[in-house]
Amino acid sequence: MYENNFPNKRFQITLEFLKQLVSKDDCILDLGIINPFSDILLKEGFNVINTEGEDLDVDTTIVKKDDFDVVTAFQIFEHMVAPFNALNDIKATKLIASVPLKLWFSSAYRSKTDKWDRHYHEFEDWQFDWLLEKSGWEVKKSMQFTSPVKKIGFRPILRLFTPRFYLVYAERK
Repeated sequence: MYENNFPNKRFQITLEFLKQLVSKDDCILDLGIINPFSDILLKEGFNVINTEGEDLDVDTTIVKKDDFDVVTAFQIFEHMVAPFNALNDIKATKLIASVPLKLWFSSAYRSKTDKWDRHYHEFEDWQFDWLLEKSGWEVKKSMQFTSPVKKIGFRPILRLFTPRFYLVYAERK
């Protein structure tokens, strides 16, 4: 369905993970504005509503609503200064989230042209698990996966076998 290259590899893995855990009858709040992956979810028949670009570090109103069964957060928490606040305030009982893993051979991502496209956090898996636990979540399922890039060099070779993303399913304790 989707090619096995970036970002389609990430989308396919995430979609397969989500399909195992979420019903198409569930109402999903996807943190972040409409994006290519939320479009994929809609095309797959999922009931998805996206946030509208509000700064979830300072305004968590949307996640406090009881209207949602599941919250998804794909590549969002690394951009937040304090993801604990949003995680703690989520009223839904299920969470599926992915974050970039900290790579020993590459510094955190920082766009020089876009002030929002920067990573405040890049996690080790245990750090993200701990953040979830401290904000009232219990990790039920998780996986790591690689993110190859079409470039030549030492770091692109390392990306072939070094996990770059961490995908988690958690439930409210």
